Amino acid sequence: MALDFSGQNLRGRNFKGRKDLAGANFSYADIRGANFTNANLTGANFSHAKAGLQRRWVIFPVLLSWLFSGFAGFYLFLCGYLVSLIFDAAKLRNQICGWTTLIVLIAFFSSMIYQGVRTSSQEVDLILKLFLVLAFPLAIPFAYAGIFAICCGIAGVFAFAFAFVGVFTLAFLTAGSRALIVVTAVAVTVVLLNIYVGWRAMKGDEKYSSVRNIAIAFAATGGTSFRGTNLTNANFTQATLKSTDFRKAILTNTRWHQAKMLDRVRPGSTYLQTSQVRQLLVTGQGQDKNFERENLRDINLQAANLADTSFIAADLSEANLQDADLSRAKLKQTQLDGTDLTGATLTGAYIEDWGITNTTKLHGVKCEYVFMRLPTKEDPDPLRKPDNKQEVFADGDFADFIKPIFDTLDLYHNQGVDPRAIAIAFKNLAENHPEAELEIVAMEKRGDDKILLRAKTAVGSDKSQLSAEYFDDYNQVKALSQSQQLLLVEKDKRIISLENMVDTALKQPKFYTQGDTIMSDISGINIQGSSNVSGIAGGGSVANLGTISGNVSIALNQLPDSPEADKPGIKELLTQLHEAISQSSDLPETDKADALLQVEALAEAAKNPQESTKQKTAKNAIIMLKGLFSGLPAIATLVEATNKLLPAISKLFGLG
Repeated sequence: MALDFSGQNLRGRNFKGRKDLAGANFSYADIRGANFTNANLTGANFSHAKAGLQRRWVIFPVLLSWLFSGFAGFYLFLCGYLVSLIFDAAKLRNQICGWTTLIVLIAFFSSMIYQGVRTSSQEVDLILKLFLVLAFPLAIPFAYAGIFAICCGIAGVFAFAFAFVGVFTLAFLTAGSRALIVVTAVAVTVVLLNIYVGWRAMKGDEKYSSVRNIAIAFAATGGTSFRGTNLTNANFTQATLKSTDFRKAILTNTRWHQAKMLDRVRPGSTYLQTSQVRQLLVTGQGQDKNFERENLRDINLQAANLADTSFIAADLSEANLQDADLSRAKLKQTQLDGTDLTGATLTGAYIEDWGITNTTKLHGVKCEYVFMRLPTKEDPDPLRKPDNKQEVFADGDFADFIKPIFDTLDLYHNQGVDPRAIAIAFKNLAENHPEAELEIVAMEKRGDDKILLRAKTAVGSDKSQLSAEYFDDYNQVKALSQSQQLLLVEKDKRIISLENMVDTALKQPKFYTQGDTIMSDISGINIQGSSNVSGIAGGGSVANLGTISGNVSIALNQLPDSPEADKPGIKELLTQLHEAISQSSDLPETDKADALLQVEALAEAAKNPQESTKQKTAKNAIIMLKGLFSGLPAIATLVEATNKLLPAISKLFGLG
């Protein structure tokens, strides 16, 4: 039975590491200063709870603010004094020093205003260090509210007063009224600039994210900690979350509706680090916003208004979009693996190459029509489905219409296709691996002498191993004489039937299979010429390019990073290859899909690159990639990239 802490005073309580809090009720509780580090809070209810600092902890940031204000005052004092040396006519050296200081200050603050203060792991420079001494104490007041903000604001005034009095005295004693005017101007300008920067930082301006992050980190010291906590399906509706630590927390499907002061938490690397995402989570209003290429994995947007929103190339995998309004949303190349779209509205959405998978939930989706391409001025309604503009999908029809074929084994033959060898090798593969439940679902002719054989497999089948075994057998059978092949075929109607299918497919522009018959009774498969059975989701002849690309990304993310930052490993090289293929304008979409399938095969093989079967898989994939790129111009960007990448990838697989 779930524990009930609703309405209780839990200030400062220690729940660190507890595993018995799943589903616990903390609604309306006072959890200021409570420690939930590494606890299991799956499904816990924190609605209307009050998190943050205990009152006794507020004194620490106040004192810290005064300390930094003292540093800031000393800095202003020093800068003002150095600038005042401009008026020291007795010593040229002092004048040079004064002018140099003034020029540096002007350049420093100009850069700070126009470029901001942001760092990466490679650049933590002098500018940030000097700037934090000034802006940090003036940013802290914006991290608090009420009396504490007034106290910290007084600290900022103290810094200015200290600097002004000191500089005034020096200027009066050394250079008179002219120096006093210049020094006063410098001091006032510096203070005003830093107040501005501190204000912009706490308003979420990305240019000053470093200042904001450090200010909030200090402000959250001693506050409620959910660091490393599992908050899957937890509910923070209308909770107050100022000065709360969510670093490394698991926030899958966590509910944030109308949460207060979510912009004052320590988000770490979670999706809470983005201002626009936080606003969407709190309000549920994302209409006409731009979330292109954002990582929104695991986010909870249930019932959100996302009409006309752009999610191009965004990752919404495992997200909760139940009952969300995605009318006219741009979902081009959006990754939707495991996403729950139950009851969502998709009328008018643009779904070009979107990455749905067999785990995407489409039950009860409301959709009258969709577009398979993004709109242009020339074609505002590109590839509308249904094609008849007077027709709409009936309830439940969209899910059936859009459902692609998943978990397929794609066997691409690009040189000297031998239909009989294909039939024999596939029949042997099906008999050797009955657990894979191999089922031919598509054949497609590519070019003059290339064919793609697509077979559905059971969930969890090792497609890399199946592919390697198939091509080993295929190449061996292909090397046999006609008479030797006939001995293998004799009296086996299944092989003869499949051979005829492949032969017919090679003689037609497009040729597909459709049916539910397993390979054990291949002669019963219904063959018919039609549009690609899985091409609907891609909007043309390509079988859901977005899904394929998404699968490649998932496979690559499962590989380990290179241990040496300056030396790319197999993951980094394959990622570069993936990007080069995806961005290529020289490669036809059908060949692009084939190339991405080979990159996926390489990624699967890279999990155990020293195994012989994996090396064979890699070798076949590299050969196929070279064949696909052979017709491209030598100056094509993709050719230049692969000429460097493929040899390096081969070497890492031990292929020379």
